[in-house]
Amino acid sequence: MQTKDFGAAPAHPGLRLDQLPSHQWATVLDVARPESADGRELVLRLTEIGFVPGEAVRIVASGIPGREPIAVRLGHTTFALRRHEAALIHVVPGAENHG
Repeated sequence: MQTKDFGAAPAHPGLRLDQLPSHQWATVLDVARPESADGRELVLRLTEIGFVPGEAVRIVASGIPGREPIAVRLGHTTFALRRHEAALIHVVPGAENHG
């Protein structure tokens, strides 16, 4: 039996930002492209505040319990993200231009 690929997202060599260990620098690969209108608005907001390919990012703190919200350092600014927001951002550990 054959299965069809209906445009599933490609596998990434990295991980989601919400999976990154605290205090480890990473480089943004991309931001997921959800199909819902609310999801697209969220992705646009994340892109507008600077979550774009090549940017250095790290988790500097997280709430207890459940590691939410997540305080994320992007450039010289710190943002609070919910876990589902951070899960849309794909990163690869390590970053050349940070700090």
